Amino acid sequence: MQDIYIDDIGSGYPLVLVHGYLGSSEMWKLQKDYLHKKFRIIAPALPGFGESFNAKSLNSISLMAKFIIQQIDLKNIDKFNLMGHSMGGMIVQEIAKLSGDRINKLICFATGPIGDIPGRFEPINTSIKKLGEEGIKEQVKRIPPKWFVEGDQAKNYYLCENAVKNISEKTARNALIAMRDWNGLENLKKIKNKTLIIWGDKDKSYNFEQVSTLNNNIPYSDLKIFKNCCHNVHLEQPEKFNQVVEYFLN
Repeated sequence: MQDIYIDDIGSGYPLVLVHGYLGSSEMWKLQKDYLHKKFRIIAPALPGFGESFNAKSLNSISLMAKFIIQQIDLKNIDKFNLMGHSMGGMIVQEIAKLSGDRINKLICFATGPIGDIPGRFEPINTSIKKLGEEGIKEQVKRIPPKWFVEGDQAKNYYLCENAVKNISEKTARNALIAMRDWNGLENLKKIKNKTLIIWGDKDKSYNFEQVSTLNNNIPYSDLKIFKNCCHNVHLEQPEKFNQVVEYFLN
């Protein structure tokens, strides 16, 4: 596990943050800066991603969920709050399936219950095909700008650029396969944790039907919609995002 990076800062009740596709622990920088004053922030970089780029990547959402649980166990943490973004939102739904009794409150952010995401800017298989044709360098130039209303001119876009500096084509492909092959629909009604769903109304990756399905099926859920935000609400409107998260967790 020596190639695994995990940020562990602050004190208080643990809040575990799970990043998404082409992400890193640093993608939560603006949340860690604010929320570590109230919570103990645990923010791993998934194997093969970001700061954990040297670690062997995983090709299923279930394996990624078990990896996160393992990291939490290594820190002797029993109960925790949990937030996942995008692919990370699929991972936290899977964690809720595997260890739901350990989760205090759950945040599903810019995500949905179907891995082969309906209404995405392109089907997952198209992304896999283009990855093979254009290579990893072109994919990381092409996809992250779609996550911001202002594209690669967004103020905090640099965090996306930092996240993908060392990512391999294999890691990207494994993650796309993991998403494509996962489906969490059947488990939604079994999620008993109080859940906040966050979505930007300009999101090109997950349409409203996806977050609405989460909200309509998870029994104790609320939906918060951010206006004029795309997929990376936490980097587009960080102050408001952080306040919404803090209020929900408190």
